[in-house]
Amino acid sequence: MSEQAPTRHTETPIDVRGSLAVHQRGPYDPTQRVLTDGTIWRTCRTPDGPATVRIASTGGAATPAAGLSGQPSARRPDQVVEATAWGPGARWVLDALPDWLGAGDRPDLFQPHHRVVEQAVRRFRGLRIGRTGLIMDALVPAILEQKVTGFEAWRSWRHLLAAHGEPAPGPAPDRMRVLPPADRLRMIPSWEWHRAGVGPDRSRTAVRAARVAERLEDLAQLTAAEAMARLQAVPGIGRWTAAEVIQRTHGDPDAVSVGDFNLPAAVAYSLAGERTADDARMLELLAPYRGQRYRACLLIAMWGLRRPRRAPRQPIRDYRRI
Repeated sequence: MSEQAPTRHTETPIDVRGSLAVHQRGPYDPTQRVLTDGTIWRTCRTPDGPATVRIASTGGAATPAAGLSGQPSARRPDQVVEATAWGPGARWVLDALPDWLGAGDRPDLFQPHHRVVEQAVRRFRGLRIGRTGLIMDALVPAILEQKVTGFEAWRSWRHLLAAHGEPAPGPAPDRMRVLPPADRLRMIPSWEWHRAGVGPDRSRTAVRAARVAERLEDLAQLTAAEAMARLQAVPGIGRWTAAEVIQRTHGDPDAVSVGDFNLPAAVAYSLAGERTADDARMLELLAPYRGQRYRACLLIAMWGLRRPRRAPRQPIRDYRRI
């Protein structure tokens, strides 16, 4: 049985696709699919059970890109959003959808201090930082992304969901899956993690998180700062992983992914034209955006300015063959 939310006319235009993009783990993520007409399908595990939601919006068509070549085109922000959901968690996810789309976000408080950021604000004027309140949905893929390339992590995520996830409720696109429940996650044997290309450090961290999943889900009720601290009490979850989670679950506009492999260089090149940087230099450059540093990083990433590459790409490893 499906649940349909009333058509929502947003008070301010929202880039629905851009605002939900942070939840998609690679182009073939089995939990989020964007169709050619812009319709978004997403699965999640809510407190009431699994759910699939279909989100359609008007507007959002591509407009000609301005500025540097190779940059993503802007989209006209959407003003009408329609959603339908299926599964035991259907009503929950429809009630939460405004928060997913940044109903509580305050982009008007953001003040650009660099030309690149100012241009990105204009181009992506409908971008919102939403909050899902679903800790494990954000935590498990973040753990898989620790200290590996995005391609490696996305491949592991697809394998894990295909082998152990649940079929998406409702008429979802083919091969969409729901994150397995915590009791199933913690019972996945070590050799199955190995088949998914997940090394022992990351698999142990995922299992530890699954063992305390109920308490972790309660972190959605705490402030972003409190939840960040509690997450890092779980062995194997550090500052980077906690920030990646809180950005999505709490919509914290200041949660910087300290420890990221690419982010310091991207920030330094975009804001200061510097080719290399460490976390300390990144935070120094982001200081004018304190309170909104994640938003600044998100805009920089969407703008797409990249420093010239002078070294080989980080090699893609296959832990299944180790």
